[in-house]
Amino acid sequence: VMNVITIEDYKSTYWPKLDSAIDQLLTQSPGDYIPISYEQIYSCVYKCVCQQHSEQMYSDLIKKITNHLERVSKELQASPPDLYIERFNVALGQYMGALQSIVPLFIYMNKFYIETKLNRDLKDDLIKLFTEHVAEKHIYNLMPLLLEAQSTPFQITPSTMANIVKGLYTLRPEWVQMAPALFSKFIPNILPPAMESELQEYAAQDQKLQRELIQNGFTRGDQSRKRAGEELTYNGSSACASSRGYR
Repeated sequence: VMNVITIEDYKSTYWPKLDSAIDQLLTQSPGDYIPISYEQIYSCVYKCVCQQHSEQMYSDLIKKITNHLERVSKELQASPPDLYIERFNVALGQYMGALQSIVPLFIYMNKFYIETKLNRDLKDDLIKLFTEHVAEKHIYNLMPLLLEAQSTPFQITPSTMANIVKGLYTLRPEWVQMAPALFSKFIPNILPPAMESELQEYAAQDQKLQRELIQNGFTRGDQSRKRAGEELTYNGSSACASSRGYR
């Protein structure tokens, strides 16, 4: 028979263990060994779900990760232009890597609370958090830099460019419209078959977009300006209401 876990027990004993493990997973570098017991954390989540603490645990998890992502975003805002792309790539890769551990640890909460009560999925929700708190705030600074890097050999590695472009497409497929030629180099079949003259036209459109973004105040060195993503909505709506785009 499982001992009763009161809300006080949850707050003083169970959540602190989860909080510490999440911290380590969110901040680890690729290849790091994390000295946490996955079995202990998995068991901790299971017991809390069985004792009806899923709603509180989900709320705590979202708040914890949101606070982390807001710090990540502020650090990116302070990055100089020559390091901006690489640091965004590291932040994206580190977060997606952390989700590969965090989501399985909370599988019971996902199955018995998020899927059944909220009709959503934990991984979708956590990817959406990155989209809202990091990517949307940086896309208008990031895109001109990516277009410039694309036209400057060896400025960034092909793998970095591929990781970011594929990552942005996963977060928000509509962002393809900002630079179709760039996305088409890494995402198959997003453009209709084109003649060579049309490919040149796409390249010209990319250059035009870069000029327009810079003319509108999104200069590469200006990290202090309020992000357009915080003021604008995309295609008439804010963050996608549906989670289909985040799978």
